[in-house]
Amino acid sequence: MKEQNEQNNDKPDKMKKVLKRFMQVVLQVVLFAILLFVSSGQIAWLWAWIYLCTYVLIIIINAFILPADLIEERGKSKENVKKWDKVIMTLNIFPALGILVVAGLDYRFSWSPAISDWINVSALILMLLGHAFFSWSMISNHFFSTAVRLQFDRSHQVATSGPYKYVRHPGYVGFIILNLATPLILGSLWALIPGAILTILFLIRTALEDKTLRNELEGYKEYAQKVPYRLIPGIW
Repeated sequence: MKEQNEQNNDKPDKMKKVLKRFMQVVLQVVLFAILLFVSSGQIAWLWAWIYLCTYVLIIIINAFILPADLIEERGKSKENVKKWDKVIMTLNIFPALGILVVAGLDYRFSWSPAISDWINVSALILMLLGHAFFSWSMISNHFFSTAVRLQFDRSHQVATSGPYKYVRHPGYVGFIILNLATPLILGSLWALIPGAILTILFLIRTALEDKTLRNELEGYKEYAQKVPYRLIPGIW
């Protein structure tokens, strides 16, 4: 009875954290829209709308397929986050938002040469594949967090199923793909510059996170021996 009462008391708190994460994502989409349309100087930008609508559709799908405890983890305030990760994630904000701002300015001032529709469409498909790989990683790893930390509060364990059978950090693979695809969806070659900076920062984060898990998470060293590559099989 005591355990049941504790579980019942935890439900409202979990729901608050899930709703908090939902509001974070909604505000993120609103921010993306503001950056795109303010920097471009007009709202009648077809590929910006396609990008935003695709992003919203992915969010809706994830709301149904992701475990509630994972959404809760991603929405709550974190403890024992690595200091270096706080620095990297703060730095990430600038190129991540910079992709949208540069793409908008590019659209307004026509810095990049016009690209064919098939490049926009191909990039959109890449974005979908990147998001799919990212979501698959989250489904396969119930400890997939927005911050690098050992989740002692959730009995942190090594994820070994799904895409984790092939690379140790598949979520970053998906994230890098979708971020490099975004400039091309929006028709901006110049926006690939902040996209490349963001990719470099995530490569650094991958290396540091991998080192942290090797040193601090039980079973990770053995897992790393079985799955030798961080991001790209046969390369790194």
